[in-house]
Amino acid sequence: MANSKSALKRAQIGERNRLRNKAYKSAVRTLMKKYLIAVKEYAANPSPELKQTVDQRMSEAYSKIDKAVKKGVFHPNNGARKKSKLAKRIKAVTQTA
Repeated sequence: MANSKSALKRAQIGERNRLRNKAYKSAVRTLMKKYLIAVKEYAANPSPELKQTVDQRMSEAYSKIDKAVKKGVFHPNNGARKKSKLAKRIKAVTQTA
């Protein structure tokens, strides 16, 4: 247990940040999974509607990753790596189609 007011405050701030980081990481994982599912559906049956869905999911994922980097949840290189991974998936599908 914290022995001073400042130590108590630092513990509270650390807990607040931990919960914020956890929420961002979870949201990024969820959006990435939704994007990968959309890409898989598009690969199975390419159509303009599914392409639009893929683009929308990619935009949502990119946005959340960028916000997480801005807040300090992810290192900039980690965010760039995640975005690159997403871009690589759709590129592989569109080149073969």
